[in-house]
Amino acid sequence: MEDAVLLRPGPGPALAFSVDFITPIVDDPETYGAIAAANALSDIYAMGGEPQVALAICGFPQGVLALEVLERIFRGGRDKAAEAGCAIAGGHTVIDPELKYGLCVIGSVSGAGLSQTHGAPGDRLVLTKPLGFGIAAQAIKEQNLSAGDLATTVAAMTTLNKGAKDAALAAGARAATDVTGFGLLGHLHHLGSASGLAARIRLREIPTLDFIRDLAKAGLAPGGSRKNLAYVAPHTQFGDDVAEVDRLILADAQTSGGLLIAVAPDRESTLVGELERNATPARAVIGELIPGEPGSIEVVSD
Repeated sequence: MEDAVLLRPGPGPALAFSVDFITPIVDDPETYGAIAAANALSDIYAMGGEPQVALAICGFPQGVLALEVLERIFRGGRDKAAEAGCAIAGGHTVIDPELKYGLCVIGSVSGAGLSQTHGAPGDRLVLTKPLGFGIAAQAIKEQNLSAGDLATTVAAMTTLNKGAKDAALAAGARAATDVTGFGLLGHLHHLGSASGLAARIRLREIPTLDFIRDLAKAGLAPGGSRKNLAYVAPHTQFGDDVAEVDRLILADAQTSGGLLIAVAPDRESTLVGELERNATPARAVIGELIPGEPGSIEVVSD
């Protein structure tokens, strides 16, 4: 259930290993590279680690893209990794019909770090980025997203989860995951399953990009989000007043989403204060872990 492999080779910090890559979700090559890098680095932050070194992975269609485009993608990823203090030391490219780029990352984890297995009954659930990136990406593909909304989406997706990780550790949190391909509900199901607990979340407390609900109503949701909703449906009890569109947003497949942090109730205000100090895109207390069927989720409107 963890976001990265954790290796403890001996005394001192553990090592966290992860790999992630994505297809383009924006047209600008540098921005695509930056989003892909931030997305890959997120797995290390979700473990409470600091990225140290990475290898780039790229598949590209031969004769379709100018090498200058690939160079710009690599440059965007390199610069975002450098922001995280992580060196891209090499990598590997292959001929592929569909463009892909990402990173294989190694990070260091001091102390206990953050683990999906360490949630406790009563822990508050805190989300550090709004939802809706998957729906926004679909709108981008269909040229149905305004320039302003695109800029808002890109700003959030290119924000590293370092500030969220630092806040979680400073507040004494022990459990976390990042919200990516399985959506909020899918990753919360995994977190609850790993910790042997159920969860209750409140719809009105969950932050979303301002324009996402209208896009979802218009049918601009990726197939992955709909598959996510079907995946979590057997484990989720929705309130009768939770609309279908909101259920889809909760299951929306995110790229470079925020951290979902479980923190003890008496440390909640400390965590929110640390997140505010680190200027994370969101710092929303959306629910809590509770005794019950491991991995089950109750979604109430308020």
